Amino acid sequence: MPPSLSLAAWLARLEQLHPSTIELGLDRVRRVRDALGLEPAFPLILVGGTNGKGSTCTYLEAMLGAAGYKTGVYTSPHLLRYNERVRVEGVESSDIDLVQAFGRIDAARGDTSLTYFEFGTLGAMMQFVDAGVDVAILEVGLGGRLDAVNVFDADAAVVTSVDLDHMDYLGDTREKIGLEKAGIFRAGRPAICADPRPPASLLEHARNIGADLRRVGRDFAAEREDGQWTYRGTEVRWPALPLPAMAGAYQLRNAAAALAVLEALRTRLPMSGQAIRKGLAAARLPGRFQRIARAPEVILDVAHNPEAARALAATLRDQPAAGRTLAVVGMLADKDAAGVFAALSGEIDAWWTCMPDSPRARDAAALAGILREHAESAPIRVQQDVNAALAEARSEAREGDRILVFGSFYTVAAVLDHAAIHQ
Repeated sequence: MPPSLSLAAWLARLEQLHPSTIELGLDRVRRVRDALGLEPAFPLILVGGTNGKGSTCTYLEAMLGAAGYKTGVYTSPHLLRYNERVRVEGVESSDIDLVQAFGRIDAARGDTSLTYFEFGTLGAMMQFVDAGVDVAILEVGLGGRLDAVNVFDADAAVVTSVDLDHMDYLGDTREKIGLEKAGIFRAGRPAICADPRPPASLLEHARNIGADLRRVGRDFAAEREDGQWTYRGTEVRWPALPLPAMAGAYQLRNAAAALAVLEALRTRLPMSGQAIRKGLAAARLPGRFQRIARAPEVILDVAHNPEAARALAATLRDQPAAGRTLAVVGMLADKDAAGVFAALSGEIDAWWTCMPDSPRARDAAALAGILREHAESAPIRVQQDVNAALAEARSEAREGDRILVFGSFYTVAAVLDHAAIHQ
């Protein structure tokens, strides 16, 4: 296919090239990687986990960038534009760079079929090599062991948390999922675990392969004190750090995980305390307890599984509203809606269910049926469209009330897209 086609045309084609949207396994990606001669010489950081991956990548990008390093970052999914997934020095990849990368991959793959995500992963690495970055940060898409990013060997790998999500692919227990996520660890290299209750399977795998395992609470920790915090590592201590700009107690753990990586790689990527402080203060990520309006206050959060919902509930309790908390929720059908509602129902005074724009979305009425089992006393309204539901919630909000929109990247994206159009 000629590279002159638009990015939209390429993305539509990539969605159709492979018989399944997700196919875990590295053999096909490895063949095309080798055909392309993709052998990055710069340090690679892989970031996996059930929740907190995007935030941890953002902290790493901000701190390394503040130190003067040329960063490459690959994340997923995106909110508004595919270009968000690939950044060099904090700048999103252009349409033409993405199109050219896809064209080169298409020419090199021969009869090897690749998924949408696999094309994207190879395309991102190609751009990082071409740009001559000093360090690349790759977010795991699904699991770890068989995810496309794992075709590249990590100089340091992070597992931010382990909980129940994507169970059709990864298993139905934390032990099974933990083993899949531990697959990004490498022998003799730093393996950061930021989950305070790591599954035994993850610890055993790290031990069996001889990874340099560094655990939160044992080898590194975040100690909060008087509006700031201290990172305590195995060999370094960084005091008087600013609290993360992103809200939520769990963000301190994500920031500490990022610092554990920087501690482990400090001989290859030296960092000053000043760069660390500057990066922590600057790091922002859309859709993570993001306030987009006031009077009434509107907060967006992509929380879509029980662990993320528990963290969101804790943040709501830590930052109480003067009035009520109203919620607009839209979720995908393969998510544990019951587990999410069990975690959040005590924090919400009124609900609107909706249906995000995705073929995988759960019908708003069906979502309301699940919600009623957990929020028996709170009123529940059904509105198929995300922004129509938000408009109804705004119209019913009183002084001091706040509105939370959550449940999926698609739900948050619908609000951000609508806001951008109507600015």
